[in-house]
Amino acid sequence: MNGADTAWIIVATALVLFMTLPGLALFYGGLVRARNVLSVFMHCFSIACLMSILWLVAGYSIAFGPGESGLWGGLGKAFLNGVDVDSLSGTLPEILFFAFQMTFAIITPALIVGAYVERVGFGFVLTFSGLWMLLCYAPVVHWIWGGGMLTDGGILGEIGVRDFAGGIVVHETAGIAALIIAVVLGPRLNRTTPPHNPGFVMIGAAMLWVGWFGFNGGSQLAADGGAAMAMTVTHLSAATASLTWALWEKVRFGKASMVGLVTGTIAGLASITPASGFVGPVQALIIGGVAGILCQEAVYVIRNVLKIDDTLDVFAVHGVGGIFGTLMIALFGLGTWTAQLGGLVIVGAFTAVVTIVLVKVVALITPLRVDAETETNGLDLSVHGERAYDMSS
Repeated sequence: MNGADTAWIIVATALVLFMTLPGLALFYGGLVRARNVLSVFMHCFSIACLMSILWLVAGYSIAFGPGESGLWGGLGKAFLNGVDVDSLSGTLPEILFFAFQMTFAIITPALIVGAYVERVGFGFVLTFSGLWMLLCYAPVVHWIWGGGMLTDGGILGEIGVRDFAGGIVVHETAGIAALIIAVVLGPRLNRTTPPHNPGFVMIGAAMLWVGWFGFNGGSQLAADGGAAMAMTVTHLSAATASLTWALWEKVRFGKASMVGLVTGTIAGLASITPASGFVGPVQALIIGGVAGILCQEAVYVIRNVLKIDDTLDVFAVHGVGGIFGTLMIALFGLGTWTAQLGGLVIVGAFTAVVTIVLVKVVALITPLRVDAETETNGLDLSVHGERAYDMSS
């Protein structure tokens, strides 16, 4: 065990959890109508709780167990069987590696929340998220990171797929699942209401930005120069994408909005994620600069051309950003086109199939969508019996 590495990953684990609670909750919550903000908080918080338990029960074992097929890790480490305070994963206590990876398993299904807010059944959210994490996310983790995040893991890691912190594992999978659910759900009854609290959006984005240092820097699994470089390029990509998003918004619509600026931040963060352990500062500027425009155009296509109500643009920002960053690894000569494209296609197809099947099956168990009256009145009071604000004051 290395004490410095251990101390850094303890901090990084807290930072990644901070991304979901409260970062993502505030970012998403500010973007919806006032009558639905508590439902978004409820989704994010409940998913964090459920994924933590399921990661212990089987998720960690499926992702990082000693499976020999390369397809999944098996159930040998279910309930952390055989793991104690003296067990090591590289230079880290294995229980710490478990906790760090648990925070990734929390935020990935939580990202999907943005696609179905304001109209989804709460039972569906929990049932789908739990099954999706175990049957889609955890196997993909094993395919790419099964031997640990810095070593070749399962079938895709062995053929050279490079994904430092989750462009494929986190952002592509969440983005594709989000798009599919949005299509199956259909659009909201009212898509015209603007974000109820842009201040929440900015605060949440700022928290995500800070937490992302643990997400990407922690993925080095060591307190060294590689972690420092990953943090630096993460920051530069986010800063550049924020500005190019705002500039492109000004060119297209005549005004640069605060919500647009911070959405660009998230686009830059998602795009640098897969490449953050391989690129340098100048390459980070290029990735962020393109991401701010590319992801904004993807938002336009999804909303206005394809007419898909991916409510908070999960696929356009996270899916497109993660895919773009993954391809940039090959463009910069830091990985092969065959491996990067192959990894994206295989994981994308697998995610789509699993998501479609789970949506259909879970919808037979618990309602996928709330009724029209509940959607009109808002999920906060109708589903959870609470209001975020005192409307009488």
